[in-house]
Amino acid sequence: MAVYEPIIPNPNWPERMTFSPAVRVGNLVFLSGSTAGDANGNIVAPGDIAGQTRYIFEKFAVILESVGGSLANIVETTDYVLSLEDYKKTAQVRRELFKGPPWPAATGVVVSGLVREGALIEIKAIAAL
Repeated sequence: MAVYEPIIPNPNWPERMTFSPAVRVGNLVFLSGSTAGDANGNIVAPGDIAGQTRYIFEKFAVILESVGGSLANIVETTDYVLSLEDYKKTAQVRRELFKGPPWPAATGVVVSGLVREGALIEIKAIAAL
C-alpha cells in the first residue's frame, strides 16, 4: 500500500471536510476537484467561467507552492463543465497560466450539475514534482 501525505496549506481547513485539498504520493501530487469557492464558501467570478478557472488554478498554485512546486508541475487536468460553449472560454486562461507547449494532458467532461451552487467548472489535477 502506498504511503501518502495529505497537503493542507490552510491551517483553518474545516474539520467537517472528508477530503484533503491534495495528497502527495512520492513525487506525485493529486489535487482534489476544486471549484471557485473562496475561504468563506462564496463563488468567485459568478457567471464567468474564465474567472472561475483562473481562481481554481490560483488555489492549485498555493497548494503546489507549499510543497515546492508550481503550476508548471501539473501534468494532467480533468475539467467538469456545465456547457461546452462555456468550456471553450477556458482555453485562453490555460494558455496564459501554463505558458506551453508542452501542455498538460487534459480531459473535459460536460456534466448536468456540480455540487457547489453557482460553480460553472470544477477542476482536478495531477502534478509531478
